[in-house]
Amino acid sequence: MSDTTIDPGEIAKFEAMAAEWWDPNGKFKPLHMLNPCRLDYICQQIAAEFDRDLEADVPFAGLRILDIGCGGGLLSEPMARRGADVVGADAAPRNIPVAQVHAEQSGLTIDYRHTTAEDLAAAGEQFDVILNMEVVEHVSDPLAYLTACQRLLKPGGLMVCSTLNRNPKSYVMAIIGAEHVMRWLPKGTHEWQKFITPDELYDLLGKSGLDPVDRKGFTFNPISWSWSISARDLSVNYVTASVKPEVG
Repeated sequence: MSDTTIDPGEIAKFEAMAAEWWDPNGKFKPLHMLNPCRLDYICQQIAAEFDRDLEADVPFAGLRILDIGCGGGLLSEPMARRGADVVGADAAPRNIPVAQVHAEQSGLTIDYRHTTAEDLAAAGEQFDVILNMEVVEHVSDPLAYLTACQRLLKPGGLMVCSTLNRNPKSYVMAIIGAEHVMRWLPKGTHEWQKFITPDELYDLLGKSGLDPVDRKGFTFNPISWSWSISARDLSVNYVTASVKPEVG
């Protein structure tokens, strides 16, 4: 048996792709712009639910976190740096080696897997926290998907789920603006009819067996060219927090 099966040529290709995923001015620029805002919301919700001090060196130590639809690891890595035991899962196989390479380059240990929420649930995996960011609008059966996520949560566990509202404004902003005018995203990235209103998502979360506890909007300011969290404006991008009831 040889010492290694690594193909340097393949690794070089993945490194180039990793550089693209992690280039703040590249094709994933919109995600990099949004990331600090959604990361702040995630951290605040985890700290509140599990009584953690965000000023501590590793505030999420002892927590097992699933980043479903992890992509290149833009959320998995900050969670690992905060001490969590992180599993990053993605249905797109090419994303996994990209994320693995960048985590290794960053000196982080993250369990990246090419798998689905349904397969993880079938295997009996359990997590304290699930990050479910910008995924639910891409699945064929949102309720079945969210139910699989609910099965993956330990009792008392937390899921943070973000998506896009469905209304004329979101069509203008997310489809026409982001894909056609600004060209932030490839055309066809989103299907407007698959967007989900906050009330619809709350209903789906409840039917899946979770208790929704919070929702906020992510709003973009074209003057400051930055994102912020809004308690009132959920008209385009928004995020929810829900918990799995304790047993008994």
